[in-house]
Amino acid sequence: MNLKKYLPNREQIAEIRALSSLRHLLLEPNLWHMNRYSLSFGFLIGGICCFLPIFFQTVPCVLLCVWIRCNVPLAVLIVWISNPITFGPMMYFSYRVGLWMLGAEQEIVLVNPSFQWFIDQLSIIWQPLFIGALACGVAFGVAGFIVIQLYYRWRIARYKLRKLDARRRSESDAVEP
Repeated sequence: MNLKKYLPNREQIAEIRALSSLRHLLLEPNLWHMNRYSLSFGFLIGGICCFLPIFFQTVPCVLLCVWIRCNVPLAVLIVWISNPITFGPMMYFSYRVGLWMLGAEQEIVLVNPSFQWFIDQLSIIWQPLFIGALACGVAFGVAGFIVIQLYYRWRIARYKLRKLDARRRSESDAVEP
């Protein structure tokens, strides 16, 4: 599957009027190229931002990608794993990880799981939630970074082996009459 044909290219993004003041930043090649560096760091940034316990994680994700000069489309795609359906379970998992990391046994009671209830409970849960979200985001981002790095190494090794096999075959064909 060729992902490039479904994504807007950098020229299409640069033509958006609302982004005209950022045009010079958006035309940076590494923001759109799919190479080892750009993709691995894009996944790392997207993975970390995906677990941020804030709404609109895409904004800090894109800003970090522009600053670090890594692949924006992959980072945004990874951030969108956290959506209105998955946000609650991801934050609860992060909260549980944070409790475990802090060694606390604090349990919250879901009396009325609404936005107002969440705001009321924030003074109690902010520390384990933040630490757990940071740990989960870093773990997810680093895991993706490593997988992409290993994939590229595997592809390069496979390419070199094929090239070596082709050279050996051509040499053996040239020796035989």
